[in-house]
Amino acid sequence: MRPFDGRRILLGVTGGIASYKSAWLARLLTQAGARVDVVLTRSAREFIGSITFEALTGRPVHTVLIGDGHALDHLRLVREADLMIVAPATADFLARAAHGHADELLSACLLACEAPVLMVPAMNDRMWANPAVQANVATLRKRGHTMLEPATGPLASPDEGSGPGRMQEPEVIVAHAGRLLEPKGALAGRRVLVTAGPTREPIDPVRYLSNHSTGKMGVALAAAAWRRGAEVAVVHGPLSVALPEGICATAVETTQEMADAVRTELASADVLVMAAAPADFRPAKVAGAKIKKRGKPEPLALDETADILLGTRDARRAGTVVVGFALETDDLVAHARTKLEAKGLQLIVANSAREAGAGFGADTNRVTLIAADGGVEELPLQPKTVVADAILDRVERLLGASAGAA
Repeated sequence: MRPFDGRRILLGVTGGIASYKSAWLARLLTQAGARVDVVLTRSAREFIGSITFEALTGRPVHTVLIGDGHALDHLRLVREADLMIVAPATADFLARAAHGHADELLSACLLACEAPVLMVPAMNDRMWANPAVQANVATLRKRGHTMLEPATGPLASPDEGSGPGRMQEPEVIVAHAGRLLEPKGALAGRRVLVTAGPTREPIDPVRYLSNHSTGKMGVALAAAAWRRGAEVAVVHGPLSVALPEGICATAVETTQEMADAVRTELASADVLVMAAAPADFRPAKVAGAKIKKRGKPEPLALDETADILLGTRDARRAGTVVVGFALETDDLVAHARTKLEAKGLQLIVANSAREAGAGFGADTNRVTLIAADGGVEELPLQPKTVVADAILDRVERLLGASAGAA
């Protein structure tokens, strides 16, 4: 979560029941490396106390617009801020913000703020649908504020409706904040296709061939690419982790289904990162009924599955940057380099299946980056989120080089 390191975030909390989520949001932002200053409105203090936020951020909480020693807080706080978040943003606050009120500290901060602003509405679904609220939202969008649409789900009162109005979860807010804070590089506005997870090849209606891939590396790459401003599509097999915010996902089961989906998505992709671990073999014959346990089973004949990188090579657009992965048990660099050359890749990410704490299932990975120009770079064991950024740093350089050549 590198965009938060050393960044200053002004978190405004207004008076809604969803303000309890804002405490967790403050904690997540602080854990990610940001310095978080919290401003509570008067009504917010009816729902949640200042001490909670002070304990979570390690910083004093601001509540007063006019008072001894606080006369210029609304200017100082926004002058130091890299991003302002209002979560929750109630219907009342949206109305006052749209009309330029400055009768309390948070609205005065908003008027003086020149940093990006992320509004996170939360209210009853009927209130959110009201034309007056929608007009205020439209006004704030025209001023350049980012409006995070509310989620659909249970609201505070059991008799409330089921439409949108629920405040987005803190993890979702953090993802959008990271996207706003991330300096825009070569991936901004590009379309990135990532594959993730294993595939499954059926043996019979209840059994399949697969591998131990969880999809963590592919998901980390998709999240990092979206944070950098890319439009991200993910083609994935069965995952053991949640899909990231903001991406367009296509779920598949078999290697052939993944190959077909990749071919379709490649038509508009600027970058393909093949982080999935598709099964290399499939049963030559799939049983139509469950194979019963009756003594010694017949040998299982296998056929090779589709080679996705090789088989979709003709579907790549000119200038598409293609990154492959190679999980090996022996001769890591030599085998990875052979794969890079045979499949027309610009970069391949090689790692060992024998190392503890790396590869399938782990939250960390140790990889070697091998480029088409012959460069080899060994990275240390580190979180897959960090590995993802290291890979995308090199993808951005390749995009920049191809743009310069054009």
